Amino acid sequence: MTHSMPSHRDWGLPDPYTQPEFYRDVPTKRLIAWVVDVILIGLIVAVLTVLSIFTALFVLPFVWMAVSFLYRWITIGSRSATPGMRVVALELRRSDGTRFDATTALVHTAGYVFSVVTFPLQLISIAMMLMTEKKQGLTDMILGTAAINRPVG
Repeated sequence: MTHSMPSHRDWGLPDPYTQPEFYRDVPTKRLIAWVVDVILIGLIVAVLTVLSIFTALFVLPFVWMAVSFLYRWITIGSRSATPGMRVVALELRRSDGTRFDATTALVHTAGYVFSVVTFPLQLISIAMMLMTEKKQGLTDMILGTAAINRPVG
């Protein structure tokens, strides 16, 4: 199935009513992407732990948080998607329909981390992804961003 983004005259995120294909299965794909990303982050942390001659084990939660933050920020900032998101053909887009830049990726990642460490916010975010028109989580709603099925072209 192919999806093309609206033309430059129609700036903004795709309309969930006239272009529902951009939001189809997004919550499920985000979950799959998250699992893929957690596995990749775990592999990176494992390699760093071995390279540190296992001294990283003493501060493992901090190593995990740092790797996770940098992984998300760098990959979203460079390609508007983490590797897990790319596997399931998702992209994050700003309210004007453009891909994320490094600053938007930084703010989005900080919002994600804040919601993860504040568990009730994570539950609210998940509920929002399941119930909102554009399948937006809490950070997405605040920033006006959304995860969409990757457009062709």
